[in-house]
Amino acid sequence: MSWIPVLMFPVLFFLVFSGLPVSFSLIITAVIFALTAFGDLAFHQLYGAVQTTASNFTLAAIPLFVLMGAVLERTGIALRLFQALQLWLGHLPGGLALATIAMCAIFAAASGVVGAVEIVVGMMAIPAMRRSGYNMGLTAGTICAGGSLGTIIPPSIVVVIYASIAQLSIGQLFAAIIIPGGLMVLFFLIYIIVRCRLRPEDGPPIDASEFDVPLKDKLLITGKALVPPLALIVAVLGSLLGGIASPTEAAAVGALGTFLLAAAMGELSRRMLEEAFGVTLRITCMIMLIVVGGTMFTSIFAVTGGGGMVRELVSVLGLNALGTIALFLLIVFIAGFVLDWISIVLICVPIFAPVVKSFGIDPIWFAVLVMVVIQSSYLTPPMAPSIFYLRSIAPASMTYNDMYRGVAPFVIAQIAVLIVVLLFPAAATYLPSVMVGL
Repeated sequence: MSWIPVLMFPVLFFLVFSGLPVSFSLIITAVIFALTAFGDLAFHQLYGAVQTTASNFTLAAIPLFVLMGAVLERTGIALRLFQALQLWLGHLPGGLALATIAMCAIFAAASGVVGAVEIVVGMMAIPAMRRSGYNMGLTAGTICAGGSLGTIIPPSIVVVIYASIAQLSIGQLFAAIIIPGGLMVLFFLIYIIVRCRLRPEDGPPIDASEFDVPLKDKLLITGKALVPPLALIVAVLGSLLGGIASPTEAAAVGALGTFLLAAAMGELSRRMLEEAFGVTLRITCMIMLIVVGGTMFTSIFAVTGGGGMVRELVSVLGLNALGTIALFLLIVFIAGFVLDWISIVLICVPIFAPVVKSFGIDPIWFAVLVMVVIQSSYLTPPMAPSIFYLRSIAPASMTYNDMYRGVAPFVIAQIAVLIVVLLFPAAATYLPSVMVGL
């Protein structure tokens, strides 16, 4: 059976490139090689993978986080927040881009859903940037990079799935990505500021007359815009990191909070609820089907000797701990060219985790490194989910060339964060070490 793990990945990629959805590609590959290896007992082996997924209570947090994002997407919270940030930043060179990144960071921390952040923010930011004459590449890159923050800023669904697969504490992993997520936002902002200082025509400031608002009114507008998302952030992350609630309970608190906010704003309607629940159902089903497929794939890979094959490869190459980390991160980065983040986590983490443990590598630190690389794959072609999201809302005048050129500097910023976390592991491990009750 030693040849089975070697062939599983070529078959998987063939099915993916043939246009078959990733979930079905994973399931079909698992079934083919399970039948080859176990014959009539194949479905008993596969059923164990399905049962493991179905009984993983941690995954119950996913539909609740998705529901948070779906409800927030349909309220006026995002619009009010963007308008408030424009009041403070719009008069600066690149101010609209700075406001976009800031809003994406806040919205990501309040919802945890990657695609929703980019689409909601993009629909508001693109018209504003076009009116102000922003460079198309900067516009595209800013929105794509801002949307990717949902991967690295808690509460991230990526973290929920990673932690459940690697058997890590979700609370500790949320704490671990706070500093790298903050660095990511900071590096994005620095790039925009430097570029627009050197090339003001790429991000011209908005006419100051548009922001001629008394300070008292400006503070009132900002307060009304910031309080709702900050309240959600405190409710979800505060209860989780403080050890008050489990991940699923914290997600439930957040979902309830979004309903209360929507009701307080007079935006809670039957139509809105139907749309939000419909989106939640579709996204959750998509995620869970991929989770089942990924679990089936990795279980067959493992029982047919795949784990031993990976350990043997590391041994043959003579890699130390750092070399092994570099190899695994490179694999994750390359996999990101063709696979979505869920598939990467489900396929790679079960294979890498035992090897990482054997080297005595801190699993939390390694997890954060993987998260940063996964976030970079969100921006890198040919898969580049961020670009596909943007294409669905972008004007015809914004070309793929604009998008690819626009995201390149932000990918460099992500690599810079990866280097910082590699050189200074405390950036990922300090907060989890001081958290209590996790």
